[in-house]
Amino acid sequence: MAAAAVARAVPVGSGLRGLQRNLPLVVILGATGTGKSTLALQLGQRLGGEIVSADSMQVYEGLDIITNKISVQEQRLCQHHMIGFVDPLVTNYTVVDFRNKATALIEDIFARDKIPIIVGGTNYYIESLLWKVLVNTKPQEMGTDKVNDRKVELEKEDGHELHKRLSRVDPEMAAKLHPHDKRKVASQDYQHGIFQSIGFKEFHEYLITEGKCTPETSNQLLKKGVEALKQVTKRYARKQNRWVKNRFLSRPGPSVPPIYGLEVSDVSEWEESILEPALEIVQSFIQGHKPAATPIKMPYNKTENKRSYHMCDLCDRIIIGDREWAAHIKSKSHLHQVKKRRLDSDAINTVESQSVSPDCDKEFKEKRSPGQNDQELKSSI
Repeated sequence: MAAAAVARAVPVGSGLRGLQRNLPLVVILGATGTGKSTLALQLGQRLGGEIVSADSMQVYEGLDIITNKISVQEQRLCQHHMIGFVDPLVTNYTVVDFRNKATALIEDIFARDKIPIIVGGTNYYIESLLWKVLVNTKPQEMGTDKVNDRKVELEKEDGHELHKRLSRVDPEMAAKLHPHDKRKVASQDYQHGIFQSIGFKEFHEYLITEGKCTPETSNQLLKKGVEALKQVTKRYARKQNRWVKNRFLSRPGPSVPPIYGLEVSDVSEWEESILEPALEIVQSFIQGHKPAATPIKMPYNKTENKRSYHMCDLCDRIIIGDREWAAHIKSKSHLHQVKKRRLDSDAINTVESQSVSPDCDKEFKEKRSPGQNDQELKSSI
């Protein structure tokens, strides 16, 4: 898990006129399942902060388990924002919508002399709050919004009514589909809205065949879904860690806030390894002095040339930049070509060694008599 803090000077309450103190914008980010929500809740309670969720799935209403929302009881312990306010059937909620709403909330939290604590696993949502990385495309998207809203309305209708509508616009296709096959008439995929959540598509086969197959088959599909869920979760955690490394730690320029690492491998030492170091870091920013902890620093090669030219003969590719070249020679595609070249070379060497084998040459000479060799020599002269 990693935590970032951005210091910002704001005036305190009227009881301390003119006095300034640093209120940090705290960001808690990292891989899924590392305790980000728990740490945010504890920091919010201890420091009187308010939590802004930066999770693209938790913005939707309901479905609390599959989106891994904190409980209602936990939300009462500390003020939470940006959770459960979008209709789950809405598929056109974007990061721009999130940024516009969340930035206004953060300004309001600062205005009330409280600390905003951003927490979540959707790293590009967090990026949108820290840097101007988005282009506001709302005006151009209005037509798309109407189409998506209409799609949601249609998906709420029953299969028979949908089939009648389809018959009017595409009789040929309607003739191929059963009136009650709503899944095909108004197909719902897992690429939009809350249906992107981990846990929907992994259990799709199990859910749609419930009550339609034997208990043995149902159990097999359930186990298959559980294994798929584990694999997808691990893959997502690796993706989140790569994003933190590439988009936060490796980001050039002075605009990158200090980022501090927290060790979460042993949750039995939560207080000592996670909560207390996090509190010390945030309180140091509030008090205006440097934290004892050292921010994470990516190794930087001063001799790195971003415009260097590299030609890979094996892959027949041109690579620009030392870092890109280093990444290329470690890539699967390049290593595959290296292995292929090595195997081809070994095969050629084997053929050559067989054609001029010393054993074969010796055997050939032994079969020829000395007189025969002398006679051939005289003939050649």
